[in-house]
Amino acid sequence: MSIAADQISSAVRAELAMPSFVTGRMDEHYVTRVAQLLGGEHLHVWTPPQPGAIMLASNDYLCISGEAALLEAQARCLVRNQAGMLMSSVFLQQGSAQHRLEAKLAAFMGAEDGVLTQSGWAANVGLLQTIAGPGVPVYLDMMAHASLWEGVQSAQATALPFLHNDAAHLERQVRKHGPGVIVVDALYSTNGSVAPLAQVARIAADSGSILVVDESHSLGTHGPRGAGLVAALGLSGQVHFRTASLAKSFAGRAGFITCSSHFKGYFLSASRPAIFSSCLLEHELAWFDAALDFIAGADGRRAALARTTRTVREGLRALGYNVDDGSEQIVALEAGPEPRTLALRKALERRGIHGAVFCAPATAKNRSLVRLTLNSGLTNAQCARLLDACADMRLEVGMDSWPSTRRLRRLTLV
Repeated sequence: MSIAADQISSAVRAELAMPSFVTGRMDEHYVTRVAQLLGGEHLHVWTPPQPGAIMLASNDYLCISGEAALLEAQARCLVRNQAGMLMSSVFLQQGSAQHRLEAKLAAFMGAEDGVLTQSGWAANVGLLQTIAGPGVPVYLDMMAHASLWEGVQSAQATALPFLHNDAAHLERQVRKHGPGVIVVDALYSTNGSVAPLAQVARIAADSGSILVVDESHSLGTHGPRGAGLVAALGLSGQVHFRTASLAKSFAGRAGFITCSSHFKGYFLSASRPAIFSSCLLEHELAWFDAALDFIAGADGRRAALARTTRTVREGLRALGYNVDDGSEQIVALEAGPEPRTLALRKALERRGIHGAVFCAPATAKNRSLVRLTLNSGLTNAQCARLLDACADMRLEVGMDSWPSTRRLRRLTLV
């Protein structure tokens, strides 16, 4: 046996000897869930796409990841060997390339300043660490992104959920527990629903609460020049912080937080993700700089995305699918229990359609779904092919008996 193989064997033996508090959780996944519930298949393991397959799992909503001008901007930076300094963002000085890009992004979103982070996850966790603390009430929409819940836990604050997009329930919660931090997504990543931002902003202002809006799935796709839903609604002055993952419309790997310059100085010295992670590299900054210019001028792609969204949603609704929980480019086909969602995913793939499975912990148990992420590059023929596939498979996947379908019928009867 080679030295490398012997080392691997030793590592496997060490893993097998792990205590039951670890192995029990792994068994729950591999034995109870994969082997017993799903018959040995994994929800997230795709069938290899065939030529011509329609891929609806990417968050590149405006189809910029292959844009020659953006790739060239990044390549020029790499060729010049401008690697930059590998260090924490807290050490960056005014006038650095990252600070210049932060100012440019902030101006684009109508904010005084901003902070680039390693990811949207780091942005949300780091922000809530710095504005909440032990005992501080944080009101989260029940469908708020997991990173926001993680931030509350990291801050040792008190998480107080409110019903999804239910401003009246939020108001009751705030009256009961007092002012704190209110957290919503502008556009929810599971089903494409839009938050009632104007109502939420009013509740925050009336109660003296801080308002945080995650714009990950609306930045670039919505608002003037793609500046997001907060800007579209004229609420920039009423939202204290906007966060975003730049791994969606910006097709890169980073996060962003809008804030004041005063808060930025505090954040960089208080946020653990900011302190204990490295800053962005020069070629990453070059990508986002070029992407921002491209996105700001991409009104045609935003319009195409909106048209495609209307076409697909109207077509699915006519076929009896319950897609009424959302309205935007993220479309959820909610089959419910995981075995049904596995059957749905495979039925779509046999017809050349690839979406992304969302299941616990991304959804509530027995509310798993296949998420179809639409983009501006989809053609009329591809949209028709998607709808034909969904029409053809209705009986095969038992759509009429899905919990979401039954829920739609009850609402129709009311």
